[in-house]
Amino acid sequence: MKPILEVNNVVKQYGNYTALNNVSLQVPKGSIYGLLGPNGAGKTSLIRIINQITMPDSGEILLDGEKLNPNHIGHIGYMPEERGLYKSMKVGEQALYLAQLKGLSKAEAKKQLEYWFDKLEIKGWWNKKIQELSKGMAQKIQFVVTVLHQPKLLIFDEPFSGFDPVNANLIKDEILELRDKGATIIFSTHRMESVEELCDDIALIHQSNKLIEGKLHDVKRQYRSNTFEVGIAPHNFQGLLADISTKYTTKKADFKTLDDELKLEVSLPQGGTSRDLLNYLMQQGNITHFVEKIPSVNDIFIQTVSQK
Repeated sequence: MKPILEVNNVVKQYGNYTALNNVSLQVPKGSIYGLLGPNGAGKTSLIRIINQITMPDSGEILLDGEKLNPNHIGHIGYMPEERGLYKSMKVGEQALYLAQLKGLSKAEAKKQLEYWFDKLEIKGWWNKKIQELSKGMAQKIQFVVTVLHQPKLLIFDEPFSGFDPVNANLIKDEILELRDKGATIIFSTHRMESVEELCDDIALIHQSNKLIEGKLHDVKRQYRSNTFEVGIAPHNFQGLLADISTKYTTKKADFKTLDDELKLEVSLPQGGTSRDLLNYLMQQGNITHFVEKIPSVNDIFIQTVSQK
């Protein structure tokens, strides 16, 4: 899919510290793109450059094929981790003000705010001050003012911080709907389970360098180890343990099942197939569990960062 955002060889330094070292990324149009990395990796520096808060020392960024320029501000919605609402202003008054800063007329801003306040069931908050709201309630307002001008590129930095599970799921559904309606979303978070649920593509930045980029399923395929979780009630317990170790690399496994069976992690040898393993196990006993151990985003994150 054609990229909506292209980051080409971007370098950013602060004195002697390099925040971004020749980083290049391509964010496909209409995707949810996970921007991952430990604290201090360079993610925030990149996000600030995309939002034109700071400028790169070298390299360039293209938005929809055009070199990033001030006219693109209205095409980007940014929800920072550190929220930027004015605590003493009323919710409706503030939302109208921020919408007009993004280029909406007062009438269009009111129309969009009525739509979102009704959709998120927050119509009664219009005259409340931000300081009167809980963190989660303020988060909803921040989400609305980020999306209401219908930008083509949305950047969410830890969007679920402060939300209870019910409201986190509500915002997840809204993010997916925005993607389905054509928006592109850059999603920066430390919550890897959210990446698994939402992201189509991911990039991992560590120590100012890009280490991984690609479709999530392709990255997982790259890191797969051909290891299977096996639960089996063997005909001969000791006999199976002695025999399987001559054919496969195994170790004890710990996964949840309803049965009290032998649990193993079994790695295939070079050229071995899951069918070979399954046929072998079927001769050894009653198989109760047989699942390939697919690497999670969290596994990939830890493995990649630990190697550097």
